[in-house]
Amino acid sequence: MISRFAAVSAVLAVVAGSVLPASAAEKVTYMTNWLAQAEHGGYYQAVADGTYAACGLEVTIQPGGPQVSGRPLLLAGKIDFYMGGNMLQAFDAVQQNIPLRVVAATFQKDPQVFMSHPGQGLDTWGDLKNADQYIVGDEGFQSFFQWIVTEFGWDITKRVPYTFNPAPFIANKKSVQQGYVTSEPFAVEKEGGFVPNQFLLADNGFNAYATTIETMQDTIDKRPEVVKCFVDGSAKGWYNYLYGDNKAANEMIKKDNPDITDEQIAFTIAQLKKFGIVDSGDAEKMGIGAMEDARMQSFYDKMVAAKVVPAGIDIKKAYTLDFVNKGVGLELKK
Repeated sequence: MISRFAAVSAVLAVVAGSVLPASAAEKVTYMTNWLAQAEHGGYYQAVADGTYAACGLEVTIQPGGPQVSGRPLLLAGKIDFYMGGNMLQAFDAVQQNIPLRVVAATFQKDPQVFMSHPGQGLDTWGDLKNADQYIVGDEGFQSFFQWIVTEFGWDITKRVPYTFNPAPFIANKKSVQQGYVTSEPFAVEKEGGFVPNQFLLADNGFNAYATTIETMQDTIDKRPEVVKCFVDGSAKGWYNYLYGDNKAANEMIKKDNPDITDEQIAFTIAQLKKFGIVDSGDAEKMGIGAMEDARMQSFYDKMVAAKVVPAGIDIKKAYTLDFVNKGVGLELKK
């Protein structure tokens, strides 16, 4: 379904040998939850190659960062879409009676990973509980680590804080450390000189959707064609970024984040593909961004069991399937 903004342009008539000017595109802002990086590549791709513009949107990507909180800006109407982490934030919004909705899940797998040193008796997921220490950040300690303790019996007293410095992990061969599969393994290889074992939580039962697209219910009610265009455009952008020419998108990423390198970008893209972070599972048949009720319920039940979230939340209020699962962009996969 073409948006009303694109439709206006589509019916332009030729009058007296000249073309009438196209109507202005709808301006929207999408804020990411971190500095520009290849993990955001599909959105940049959709801007760079005109995919958003083709259905009537002029999209501005506003990078986040360590001192930036985007969700309050979404609630205040200062931005139109926000990049969520996983569904825990959306569940919390329901609990607080905030009319925020997840309209797509770009990552079928949460990229959270645990790393270990090879050849130290920590070479399988089951081995990791025997590590001398678990290096985990505060946010992870309050969420996925509680699930690991509940599900797999890790000793909570072995946890030490992760300060986003890989040096303690590199120095202690009997430790394990959290990280993103697209980031920390690269840093360890560069600084430690070895490729760590990598265990994706998503492949061991942590079935959260991640890198979600959030918007307010008011936006869905009043501008559904804008939501549809953005969700569809993002899916197409991700297909083109992963399987097509992504040079222009990467240049935009480097412009927004001058500290990122081509090597880091290439590593991230390779990891996204290798581990099926974006394009796996339901996305292979229903398109990038796919979500399902049963999986939402399964993840919620696991978080309740781990006492990460309370029982009784009406999680159907946290998301909508109206804009996904339609196979948009599947033909672009090469």
